[in-house]
Amino acid sequence: MTMHTAPTAAAERAGAPDGLPWIEDAGRIAPQDARKLSKLFFDRLQVLDEGTPEHQYTRNTLVEMNLSLVRFAAGRFRNRGSGDMEDIVQVGTVGLIKAIDRFDLSREVEFTSFAVPYIVGEIKRFFRDTTWSVHVPRRLQELRVDLAKAKEALAADLDRDATVRELAEHLGLDEQEVNEGMVAANGYTAGSLDIPAGTAGPTGGTAGGRAYAEVLGEPDPAMETVENLHTLAPLLGELGTRERRIIDMRFGQEMTQAQIGEELGISQMHVSRLLSRIIRRLRSGMLTQD
Repeated sequence: MTMHTAPTAAAERAGAPDGLPWIEDAGRIAPQDARKLSKLFFDRLQVLDEGTPEHQYTRNTLVEMNLSLVRFAAGRFRNRGSGDMEDIVQVGTVGLIKAIDRFDLSREVEFTSFAVPYIVGEIKRFFRDTTWSVHVPRRLQELRVDLAKAKEALAADLDRDATVRELAEHLGLDEQEVNEGMVAANGYTAGSLDIPAGTAGPTGGTAGGRAYAEVLGEPDPAMETVENLHTLAPLLGELGTRERRIIDMRFGQEMTQAQIGEELGISQMHVSRLLSRIIRRLRSGMLTQD
């Protein structure tokens, strides 16, 4: 690892802002050193303009320095059935980035304590979304496993596939419950939308038939925007005059935080805190109304 505390030509090319060290390989910094440096980088991140090379360098370095948190969290899911560790780490890194973007030093909480729930939450969401193709109640998920074992055991004894009645007797269940479990098992994996609509099996089908994807409708992406705006409108009406003006300047006129600060005669850091507070209030209001 190479770290310089004074700006150099290489540091300027890397986009390191004044007052921050240029770190050539942030991923090799020891966790205890990363915690100390992170505070320094977060302090600078809050006053840098988004989209500038300095902001990019500071944010990217924070991500690289704290990747050990992702590896630590991902280790807890090492034996979780599906999912390659590389995929889990990538998903966890998304959680880390979200935590970095939402962290505020004024919270007076260690970044590690703030970030781990974001990382773990993103990984859990990954398993939830990839293990089952559709949402199925846990009771039926567990029944799928029992049915698979029962089918295998009975097939060995009977030298044929067991009937629903035989499965029900073997498991001590009603035939209706067995049928529910078999239907739910179809939600464990999904077929390709590129398979012809007339396909009878994995290798059979109607040659030249239209694929399922060709006959499925698509959700209108504008609908979600309309719904969000409909929910947001009364919440914006509850804001004060200055708060609405800040929201309009930031998201309506797409002004930077520094420009908003100049317009209002306050510091960029103050603008950042006001925006964070307003957005949290609006987000909370939208979640309550969902």
